[in-house]
Amino acid sequence: MSKTLIRGAKVLGGEPQDVLIDGGTVAEVGTGLSAEGAEVVEAGGKVLLPGLVDLHTHLREPGREDSETVLTGTRAAASGGYTNVFAMANTFPVADTAGVVEQVWRLGQESGYCDVQPIGAVTVGLEGSKLAELGAMHESAAGVTVFSDDGKCVHDAVIMRRALEYVKAFGGVVAQHAQEPRLTEGAQMNEGVVSAELGLGGWPAVAEESIIARDVLLAEHVGSRVHICHLSTAGSVEIVRWAKSRGIDVTAEVTPHHLLLTDELVRSYNPVYKVNPPLRTERDVLALREALADGTIDIVATDHAPHPHEDKDCEWAAAAMGMVGLETALSVVQETMVDTGLLDWAGVADRMSFKPAQIGQATGHGRPVSAGEPANLTLVDTAYRGQVDPAGFASRSRNTPYEGRELPGHVTHTWLRGKATLVDGKLT
Repeated sequence: MSKTLIRGAKVLGGEPQDVLIDGGTVAEVGTGLSAEGAEVVEAGGKVLLPGLVDLHTHLREPGREDSETVLTGTRAAASGGYTNVFAMANTFPVADTAGVVEQVWRLGQESGYCDVQPIGAVTVGLEGSKLAELGAMHESAAGVTVFSDDGKCVHDAVIMRRALEYVKAFGGVVAQHAQEPRLTEGAQMNEGVVSAELGLGGWPAVAEESIIARDVLLAEHVGSRVHICHLSTAGSVEIVRWAKSRGIDVTAEVTPHHLLLTDELVRSYNPVYKVNPPLRTERDVLALREALADGTIDIVATDHAPHPHEDKDCEWAAAAMGMVGLETALSVVQETMVDTGLLDWAGVADRMSFKPAQIGQATGHGRPVSAGEPANLTLVDTAYRGQVDPAGFASRSRNTPYEGRELPGHVTHTWLRGKATLVDGKLT
């Protein structure tokens, strides 16, 4: 593999430096570097980050290739600066056996755009009644370490306890979709003033918060690891903050859309804003931003949820829940966290690369930009501002809530183990 010299990049937002890639590793970081025969990328003060890691992606394959495939999803990931994604288990068939997770893992290897780590289902068929083959999935070629029934909650406390006990044996983690199903029957949006005015079924914050409270106590009792998917309310923040103060081994994620959008957008009845968990209030948004800044919320995860046109372009009640997010995540984080002064770029690297890689045990990812480390990198033009145009997405689906919205930042280059997957904003 040829050498690449990235000249004048602000590594993690610091002073401009040169970074030399030789083969699949970072060979040298410094100023005034040169390398005979190297391809030179003039960074011009762009920010260089470690390749982003997404702990929560829906790639839909197998079973819903009309929405996304592993290939199209990883192309979208590379476009957004990601070098590693964790693929959720709610496929058809469900990723609840070693055979299915190995299929997803091998498809990721074949794509070449991004490493794919499958997430195994906690229960058979996501039905919540019987534990899936957790040990077999962990021991498979895919080496599964994260398990989730995302899309559904592991609502039975006994099943959740057993799952926590099982994964403790090999250092795994259960990622919980916190939603008490009995409190959300028929729910269409956040329960509050807007839902009352619109006459839509309300989704109360307590449906999320009660499950989180139960699960952190179970994790404490068992001495195991629990991760909270797409945390969305101010109350949930306080529960996680309390749990961490007790030394409970809990981590949490927030999505970009919950950092920016509120339930006021539902007044348009545009199903592009229909998502699970629902968009919350401005108070919740501000609490989530503060919690991400102070470390109560550990990471940003996209919950990239592609859907075909016909599943979203319909009346609100019939529309599928979810938004695509891989190609806009970094821009939304810049808008809500960096440009507001809540995080610097080193903080972004921590929340979008270092910590998600640590939680998911993503070998070779979430590493410092320094000599000897794998060359999984992304270069970002932070001075750019432009309108989001889903027609240019690499994802197979277009269900973005940001169409026509001006956002900052643009990923220009992505390298996976030294191989360029995105050059000047175009996939290789």
